[in-house]
Amino acid sequence: MPTTLSDATLLPEFLAAQAETRPDATCWIYGDRTWTWAEAWQEVRRIAGALRASGIGHGDRVAFVDKNNPAILEVLLGGALLGSAVAIVNWRLAPDEIDYTVNDSGARVLFVGHELADQVLAMRDRLTTVERIIVVGGEGDEFEEWVAGAEPVDAQPGVSADDTAVVMYSSGTTGRPKGVQLSHRNLIEHTRNAMGDIAYDPDADMMLIAMPMFHVGGTSYALFGVATGTPGYIIREVEPGALLAAAQAGVTHVFLVPAVVAGLLNAGPEAMKIFRGLKHFVYGAAPMPLPILRGAIEHWPSTQFHQVYGLTELAGVITILDDQDHRDPDHPERLLSAGKPVANAEVRVVDPASGADVPVGEPGELWFRSAQATTGYLGKPEATAALLTEDGWLRTGDVGRVDEHGFVFVDDRAKDMIITGGENVYSPEVERVLAEHPAVAEAAVIGVPDDTWGESVKAVVALLPDQQATGEELIAFTRDRLAGYKTPKSIDIVDVLPRNPSGKILKRDLRKPFWADRDRQI
Repeated sequence: MPTTLSDATLLPEFLAAQAETRPDATCWIYGDRTWTWAEAWQEVRRIAGALRASGIGHGDRVAFVDKNNPAILEVLLGGALLGSAVAIVNWRLAPDEIDYTVNDSGARVLFVGHELADQVLAMRDRLTTVERIIVVGGEGDEFEEWVAGAEPVDAQPGVSADDTAVVMYSSGTTGRPKGVQLSHRNLIEHTRNAMGDIAYDPDADMMLIAMPMFHVGGTSYALFGVATGTPGYIIREVEPGALLAAAQAGVTHVFLVPAVVAGLLNAGPEAMKIFRGLKHFVYGAAPMPLPILRGAIEHWPSTQFHQVYGLTELAGVITILDDQDHRDPDHPERLLSAGKPVANAEVRVVDPASGADVPVGEPGELWFRSAQATTGYLGKPEATAALLTEDGWLRTGDVGRVDEHGFVFVDDRAKDMIITGGENVYSPEVERVLAEHPAVAEAAVIGVPDDTWGESVKAVVALLPDQQATGEELIAFTRDRLAGYKTPKSIDIVDVLPRNPSGKILKRDLRKPFWADRDRQI
């Protein structure tokens, strides 16, 4: 097996290399359990054997519904040895969203965290492709016995860098999520390119793996540790006790969404002190309000700051604003940028109507070309064709510009998306549910500024003649049918929604009053 990052062609080779060169060093810490690299590699090989014994082979898919757990990474790497893929499902979704996602993935085996088992087992008859459900953790754990009884296997013949290793679900503009297929090559290229100038010392550093693994930012970030030999401190979800324990354990590198930093700042100086020893703080998934960013820099004076911008379809990070640019007194405007493209990535700014590049500094749709780009959406060739050009450019749907120094500014979203606390919410998902209410004639869902979450979900609704409903009633209606973070936090009821001459609802006009005094328009 290769022993360097530059040589790897299959994802499990990262772990195999660490097991060979650092067998007794710490790989992961999770609760009261610690894995060495050798133990993690042996367990991954056993999982590959258990999957094979369960009939999983090349091209098959399994699914995982759980909060953060090393078992997700182990199943990912074990399946990768066979040429199979794991669909990591957002456990925060409502039940009818979970069953849609699992069925769309075609998963034959479903792993479910013990806290979510009752919810998932209640929908068992709707999971049409699932042959077996394995509960992970808790008193009813079935995972450990399933792994222990298997014979270890290594990479199987025919597995290639172009095989899908992970399927991540990205909310869709049609109201249903799409499965983003990420190959070994996509994820390895991301691991090579997206570290930027961040240094990892496996003998002195420790990563906090806090971002949910159903997000590419969680799983792809965790792979940095496996590739560099840096131990990972894994928490199930972001909550104060877990963050305090991580800080006390000595984590040096973290990746968090701005909402978490806002929460720490709001809790006061003592809360900020727990991470005062950080070497590197990476933030992304949503814009960081400047007051929060400046407050973090003030409280963590020795920490290097790195902002990242990316997409699931690009395996994670595609631009980085490094620490030096965070502190450049001659260019304070760069704090509003997303930085520069990562290594081996190209960027274009394109007029969506003509397909021609716009002049430097002018807005257009951001396109990127990189080996990180997804191989396509699972089972959706038309959506894939709309995403990827024949010559390899990926259309992000984000409106932005690139200045004369190569800094990328993301100004708006061409796609109807809201980012709240790092979670993507597509307006049509929420509008689809609101339209099911018997009193609703039509609805427009927008993102409005939120000092904690970046944006919050707001709906503007017109009712049918002679019908009545309050905003509170409509919020309760959506809460029963959507994940909590997708539920509108406020609803305005109006007589009519604004439209252009062709009849399209003018969401930009609805958003404008809320964003008028903001530096960012998203």
